[in-house]
Amino acid sequence: MRKESKLDLQAALEKDPAATSKFLIKHTYSGFIALKRHRLAHRLYLKGFHTLAMLIAYRTKRKTGIEIHPAAKIGSGVFIDHGAGVVIGETAEVGNNVVIYQGVTLGGTGKDTGKRHPTIEDDVMISAGAKVLGPVRIGRGSKIGAGSVVIKDVPPYSTVVGVPGRIVKQNGARVADLNQILLPDPIMEEFKRINARLFELEKRLGVQSCRYSLTVDEANVKIETNEKTETDTKGE
Repeated sequence: MRKESKLDLQAALEKDPAATSKFLIKHTYSGFIALKRHRLAHRLYLKGFHTLAMLIAYRTKRKTGIEIHPAAKIGSGVFIDHGAGVVIGETAEVGNNVVIYQGVTLGGTGKDTGKRHPTIEDDVMISAGAKVLGPVRIGRGSKIGAGSVVIKDVPPYSTVVGVPGRIVKQNGARVADLNQILLPDPIMEEFKRINARLFELEKRLGVQSCRYSLTVDEANVKIETNEKTETDTKGE
């Protein structure tokens, strides 16, 4: 437990620019506190003290806002940032060097028995509000975008965005940064592709594009400029 807590502490120092000292992390970081208590609860659970382990998990949830079932398996060097609303289910497995942000759920999908929660491999980042549901496997080095809902397996070194989550390969290389915003958006990319084709068709037919398009093109700018000019002229 000491070795795992030490690695958790080091992970917080490395991955959170607001972490200025070990003392601060130990006494004020809810994610670190929740993990430390979970490791005790998990050990008691494995020894058969299920009720005591559940009581520790319950008190930890009340204190930190993080709910981790004592049977869940969590590796070392894990960093739960902020942590409010994080839920990790009974049969969930979390690897080493995983980063989990607030509002993340590693949950089940119903009343299935047996393995019913996700398996998160090493070096994965799960952004704020993401939901990973069911006995799916998130491959090593992958990145789950904020607010995504993942219900299918994710290959290693991939980025997932959207609802339901869509996989965007990252050229087989790990996305090492912790940026939760600058992620690919396959839906918007498709809209842009369709919009570009529509613009060419309208251009050939002599039809002006709608100024309220999801993307801005030259026709939109010209239309808006012309409308402002006509309004100014009427006012004079």
